[in-house]
Amino acid sequence: MTVTFRPRPGEVGRGDGDGSMQVRLDPGMTIGNAKVFSVYGKGGIGKSTTSSNLSVAFSKLGKRVLQIGCDPKHDSTFTLTKSLIPTVIDILEQANFHSEELRPEDFVFEGYNGVLCVEAGGPPAGTGCGGYVVGQTVKLLKEHHLLDETDVVIFDVLGDVVCGGFAAPLQHADRGIIVAANDFDSIFAMNRIVAAIKAKSRNYDVRLGGVIVNRSNATDQIDKFNAATGLKSLAHFPDLDVIRRSRLKKATLFEMEPTPELLAVQQEYLRLAASLWAGTPALDASPMKDREIFDLLGFD
Repeated sequence: MTVTFRPRPGEVGRGDGDGSMQVRLDPGMTIGNAKVFSVYGKGGIGKSTTSSNLSVAFSKLGKRVLQIGCDPKHDSTFTLTKSLIPTVIDILEQANFHSEELRPEDFVFEGYNGVLCVEAGGPPAGTGCGGYVVGQTVKLLKEHHLLDETDVVIFDVLGDVVCGGFAAPLQHADRGIIVAANDFDSIFAMNRIVAAIKAKSRNYDVRLGGVIVNRSNATDQIDKFNAATGLKSLAHFPDLDVIRRSRLKKATLFEMEPTPELLAVQQEYLRLAASLWAGTPALDASPMKDREIFDLLGFD
């Protein structure tokens, strides 16, 4: 993996973002035959909860699933494994970055219903690049043939896409999926993510899959944004206390005591997983200018 300066407008060459610093991963480090989804959204919007329950839903459909957390907090797979598992970067550091000394069980952990879990981690604050971490994680998985029989890979990526490092999982993904609530801040972040996916789609296979509406009883604001940009909603999960409590109990929603409202949420996850597995159409959404979002959603 290298970090290179991409050409400015008018300069020779193709880049993911004109005049920007971008992470270019080794083109040989492809995932393989698995269907790959990268999940993005504003910080704290419930990406890890959504990713983990979606992973379980895929596993309930009989798929072999690998979830990769891409956040220094390394808590993406917390409800699947019931613990904070060590990160790939931590394990590599302990081995003085001699990856050949590592075994799969050093960095891959089995979670609920057989979901395999990896936490990529991140470089120390203010140093390095998240794209390097993603690249090293995929390299390790390939070296140990852990992707050969995987059906689904889910990257759970931290926060808003503000640099090429955060966008690096898009270079492996088939679909970029956004988790957003029905509020202005979530939609503002979603607009930037739409732009990032559109930029990566110029040179990679990734395409925009749609938005998962989370922690929201209404969808009117997201519906307005979707209509204006060409985005579509894939699923809707309401603001239910049982979802909050599942995190506190270190459990996925499929392990919680069933109630009618919880069963409805489980069915929505299973429906979403089946839809994604069958193949959702690629969306050609167009991001809005900042001022346009304010005019559409923010203020009279």
